[in-house]
Amino acid sequence: MDRALYTSMTGAKHNMLEQAVRSHNLANVSTVGFKADLANAISQPINGGNGYDSRIFSVTQTPATDLRRGDLIETNRELDIAISGDGWLALESKTGEEVYSRGGNLSVDSFGILRNEKGLAVIGNAGPILIPEAEKIEIGIDGTITARALGQGPEALVVVDRLKLVNPDSALLTKKDDGLVHSSNDIENLDPNIRVQAGFLESSNVSAVGELTAIMSLARQFEMQIKMMQTVSENAETSNRILQVQL
Repeated sequence: MDRALYTSMTGAKHNMLEQAVRSHNLANVSTVGFKADLANAISQPINGGNGYDSRIFSVTQTPATDLRRGDLIETNRELDIAISGDGWLALESKTGEEVYSRGGNLSVDSFGILRNEKGLAVIGNAGPILIPEAEKIEIGIDGTITARALGQGPEALVVVDRLKLVNPDSALLTKKDDGLVHSSNDIENLDPNIRVQAGFLESSNVSAVGELTAIMSLARQFEMQIKMMQTVSENAETSNRILQVQL
């Protein structure tokens, strides 16, 4: 069988894989703090065998994540925060691992633990942040959390904790299947230079137009690969008929 069939097959397969990456990005265009995955296809020569040198496979890779900042959305909600400039908010994953996100839509659960939209505990100076019952909670520009206890006046604000805000080298960061950013090294100290804006959220950095354009282009490429496989199949059938006549 002509090896061109396998070449076209790998092209179609990896078109579908990149379609999945693009579709995932597009599905999260409205997800707060979401960072788009990057995908690209490369040509991989076939090693070994007796095939022609022109025969190559296609391989789709997701080599990195687009860490550019999204736009700020004003919400005026006291527990919504957006990080100004570079930096990440530290969270505790369900396995107890420290992970990072720029999604700042926070809330306090029934046990008083400050959590993000995915239900992960927000980390402070000494682990997950615990908020006492309060009439008002404020998050300062440096991430300091203050609260006014029930029945107390405005002068009774007390410091509860401080958000752990870190700014590691982007080369150490990897976005995994859970949608969160992980670091290859432990980051123990917060960065005092990071600033947050209360009452704002950072939008996804996905370009809906760009992803839609890429998806349509990939669909056309997929159709081309399918037509190539059909052509190879027709050529094989024609060759078989010629051989049958000669025999």
